[in-house]
Amino acid sequence: MEVKIVNKSAFDVPQYATAMSAGMDLKANITEPIELDSLERAMIPTGLYIELPDGYEAQVRPRSGLAAKFGVTVANAPGTIDADYRGEIKVILINLSKEKFVVNPGERIAQMVIAKYEQIEWKEVDELGVSERGEGGFGSTGRK
Repeated sequence: MEVKIVNKSAFDVPQYATAMSAGMDLKANITEPIELDSLERAMIPTGLYIELPDGYEAQVRPRSGLAAKFGVTVANAPGTIDADYRGEIKVILINLSKEKFVVNPGERIAQMVIAKYEQIEWKEVDELGVSERGEGGFGSTGRK
């Protein structure tokens, strides 16, 4: 599938790291480092603009390495980019650690996954069908 992209960043367009990767890394298109103190968040520009086909969305997700090593994640994970959005892709990073984190120009800050979706129509009913699980939730199936 081809997707139109305008790249106003100083970097190459996002690419898949391996043949079976689901996501592509997004890079910080900044000229100076941005410091994130503990619990601070910032909207980091990527310099990328895309035009997705109808029925597709782009999901902006945290990079596992940043989350595991530094406690830095995407605040609204996954962030959704709708097919009709034409503005710059920006990533809302938040530092959940106790240490300051510095975002450097060109740093890989998130990953983007393109996903197909369907819109639904609600059908209002008086009751729902019975299932084995029923109303059990929030850990009702145990820890195993």
